[in-house]
This record gives sequence, C-alpha cells and structure tokens, in this order.
Amino acid sequence: MKNVKITVDGQEFSANLYENETTLKFVEKLPLTIDMSELNGNEKLYYFEEALPVAAEQVGEIRAGDLMMYGDDCLVLFYENFSSSYRYTRIGAIENAEGLAEAVGNGAVRISFSLSGV
Repeated sequence: MKNVKITVDGQEFSANLYENETTLKFVEKLPLTIDMSELNGNEKLYYFEEALPVAAEQVGEIRAGDLMMYGDDCLVLFYENFSSSYRYTRIGAIENAEGLAEAVGNGAVRISFSLSGV
C-alpha cells in the first residue's frame, strides 16, 4: 500500500496506509488540507460531508500517530497513546510520531495529507 505525508505547521510525518476499502476511498480525496478540531486532549477530528465505507473494530490500544475513522464520516488523528473501548476503522499509522503532539498543539489545527512522492 502507499504512504501518505501528513504536514502539520510545516512539520512532515510519514504514515503507512493499511490495505482496505476505507483507505482506498480516503486516498481518492488526496491531496487534502483540512481544519481538524481538538477532542479529549489526545485526538484531532474532522467530519467529511459524505460517508466512507468502514469496517469498524474494537481496537483496544491506540497509539500516537494512528489515523482512523470513527463512524463512517469522522476522520481521527490520534496524538497520544491510550486504551479505548470505542470502535474504529484503521486507515494508517505514522511511522515515527515523535513531535506530533507538539506539532498539533491544544486547539484546532490545519493538517495536509498527500501521497508520498507525489
């Protein structure tokens, strides 16, 4: 599967994408620059206008850098590690999330997603 470049305030992160239908539909939207809202001090989220296909599972452990869908229209980028009983569909994960929490900050943030090498 392809990799995606995630740019936050000029800082770039590389994420490995999972092979699933949700990821394929997400990749069709790239390049994408969105304003993501803060939630719970551990994640940023954005609601798409249309639903994406999902296959939600109880993920248990969430790692900083996980990129997932909550429901069929909410993109979530996690920037802290924690346990969760919620169900998500996995899209990808940042290879090295060091510095991600500092880059995204405490409030809303503009984040760009693009295919690596494009």
